[in-house]
Amino acid sequence: MVKTENFFIRANVVQTGSGFETQEIDLGSYVNLGVSSSTLLRIHAIEVQIQDQNAPYSGPYTSGATLNIGWDLTTAQQTLLVPLSNNSVIASGRYMIAENTTVVMDSVSKDMMPQTFRNGYLVGVDSLYLSTQADASSTAGTYEISILLEVTMEKATQANAASLALSQQS
Repeated sequence: MVKTENFFIRANVVQTGSGFETQEIDLGSYVNLGVSSSTLLRIHAIEVQIQDQNAPYSGPYTSGATLNIGWDLTTAQQTLLVPLSNNSVIASGRYMIAENTTVVMDSVSKDMMPQTFRNGYLVGVDSLYLSTQADASSTAGTYEISILLEVTMEKATQANAASLALSQQS
């Protein structure tokens, strides 16, 4: 099977408070589910960055408290963050920043999402959704979660159609 060269898709979602925020990533230029010939997208690696919008060298925090941030990359639109057991989840991350009153900070990743997939993650939907939610607003204000996907396009075959069906994407 001939695959195209790897290329990158970038997206970000902006968090202004503690609510659930989502950003659609349009894949219509890459995924084509036609009757006679279909093209699918395969994700090989994912990189994620959480940064303050006004100070890109730093991340979000809360003064004298703990801030829990979560994000998901899914194949179906959600209304809340969902666990890895949800069939639409491609990747997710959970991140905690704790600051005490003497400005000692500690950062803990509670959910280490995969950086690479052994054979890639096959996608056959028109859109992905990058979502975020936090339990408090950041003291510094607005921050964003950016994602970089390393992908290839490939023609649908009986074998990869079965793989796609087994992943039960919604």
